[in-house]
Amino acid sequence: MTATSVTATMPAQACKISDAATALQVSPDTIRRWEKMSLIKASRDEHNHRLFDIDELKRVQQKISGNHQTNNYRILESNRRYPVTCIDLFAGAGGTALGFHNAGIDHVLLSEIDSKASATLRQNSEAKNLNWNVIEGDVAGIDFTGVQADIIQAGFPCQAFSYAGKSMGFEDTRGTLFFEFARAIKDVRPKIAIGENVRGLLTHDGGKTLQTMIAVLGELGYRTTHRLLRAQYLDVPQKRERLILFAVRNDLDVPAVFPKERDYFISLREALEGCPHSDGQIYAKPKHQIMELIPEGGYWRDLPEGLQREYMGASYYLGGGKTGMARRLSWDQPSLTLTCNPAQKQTERCHPSETRPLSVREYARIQTFPDEWTFTGSLGSQYKQIGNAVPVNLGYHIGRCVLAALGYIAADDNMDVSSSR
Repeated sequence: MTATSVTATMPAQACKISDAATALQVSPDTIRRWEKMSLIKASRDEHNHRLFDIDELKRVQQKISGNHQTNNYRILESNRRYPVTCIDLFAGAGGTALGFHNAGIDHVLLSEIDSKASATLRQNSEAKNLNWNVIEGDVAGIDFTGVQADIIQAGFPCQAFSYAGKSMGFEDTRGTLFFEFARAIKDVRPKIAIGENVRGLLTHDGGKTLQTMIAVLGELGYRTTHRLLRAQYLDVPQKRERLILFAVRNDLDVPAVFPKERDYFISLREALEGCPHSDGQIYAKPKHQIMELIPEGGYWRDLPEGLQREYMGASYYLGGGKTGMARRLSWDQPSLTLTCNPAQKQTERCHPSETRPLSVREYARIQTFPDEWTFTGSLGSQYKQIGNAVPVNLGYHIGRCVLAALGYIAADDNMDVSSSR
């Protein structure tokens, strides 16, 4: 069984945009702008009219105006452990692994090819007594024969397949990193396999890549459901989308379970409150002079016309909004998606009020790593590890859904349970 992302469940206090605008004393265009900025969600009625939750709108209005006192930022963690084991492939700096651990799941193996990220995993495992077995090197060299685990999780990079003259079964994916994920599933036979990727996998090669992956998992004896998750509605102060594949072994009467989006978001102000000082990149003088002119939440179009042309160069004449260029973040919104370099021209991540890129510890806060989680390697390597990570709290929510699917905890109103067949 497969499924794509679905329309949000209709909120209890749903109203049309005109009624919502009247209640909040704002224009309908303001609400449309909030939706476009991914600060609010909309459901649809039977006539396909957009409906909004009035309470959610009020909370957004208060946050944007700075008129709120609460701080909802926290690292989610269960105080219980469960007899459930996991293998984590392409583990990176440990975002998903830590999230699953915080949900109550233990790991029998973590694989990571990058030496600095592997050192990060080992260092934090020792410091937090996680007892992680970290295998550094190419996953292709790991023999999974005899390894047992209830779950295999993998944030495998998306690679193109060649379709010419091929049936695109399991063997036809050889040479791709998805093949290594599938090979581990074939050898270990976990109850559940979780794949994570970017939104672009939905449309990669006209959707053929995703359908090939689902077909291969079916060939291995797993039925797969997929869902696009938006991290800013799942306790992560960042607009970040991730496609999740939830594969269940065919002989099990186990549903696919996904976290439901919450009716709130966490702002950058909440996330960075009390953030420890740390190293970070700095701007060269010419760049600093440009960024000084950008207001909070602004970007290159806030520069004087002459400076726009000078700074943007040939990009000035290209199409598209280019909204990531010379971009300063907003205190009262979630961060934009973090990249591997906060000072990269195309995807600027400038501090809301100080003229500098976000620091390493600020990056980690936004990805919901705890302050004591340390990163090894050069400054550039640390940014890369954090920027590539799955947010820890997103991993926690997925881990709790896996536990609910396996029957170790009850599925609650914050989970979406799909049919098991």
